[in-house]
Amino acid sequence: MAIHIALAKGRIHKVVMKYLAESGYDFPTYSEESRKLIFEDAKGQLKVTLVKSPDVAVYVERGAADVGIVGKDVLIEEAPGADVYEVMDLGIGRCRMAVAGIAGKKVDMTKRITIGTKYPRIARAYFEANHHSVDIIKLNGSVELAPIVGLSDVIVDIVETGNTLKANGLEVLKYFMDFSARMICNPVSFKMKYDEIQQLMEVIREHSMKA
Repeated sequence: MAIHIALAKGRIHKVVMKYLAESGYDFPTYSEESRKLIFEDAKGQLKVTLVKSPDVAVYVERGAADVGIVGKDVLIEEAPGADVYEVMDLGIGRCRMAVAGIAGKKVDMTKRITIGTKYPRIARAYFEANHHSVDIIKLNGSVELAPIVGLSDVIVDIVETGNTLKANGLEVLKYFMDFSARMICNPVSFKMKYDEIQQLMEVIREHSMKA
């Protein structure tokens, strides 16, 4: 039986499609420049749909896709209660969630502080677990601006190299969570297509271990 995969568009889908191609799966109409969103391999074994990261768990939970691959940060923030199985850590797209603020400026954590972030659920959970009183401002882009213009005291954001923070006069105050891409499965599909899903997992595992 063919497996339908929902892939988060961007770096994750490019890496996974590369793994599949190197394992012998031929997607005749796929290219990184293509505007198409659905691709099938020549043998009819795999069907790939490219979707926005927050939608991956929705596709899988609702059965529109058998499996999905998306960042763990997205699963925690956007789909904490999704009825899916998390079956594999691909080890790709590794990054860390951090609290950051203006370089050299101390933040009084004994007082109520304001947080600017794209990840309000993750930020609130972290600060509440550490018994800090906070106000959360949900932002959709250029989070680094928030403390610079006085919108927030600090930010909570994903950090890979830290170069963007440094370029804007910010520094990491605390790393508190690590993320990477995960494979999730629809519970029914996992039972009905167990062998096929295991084979797919083995293909991806083999390549991710080499990366």
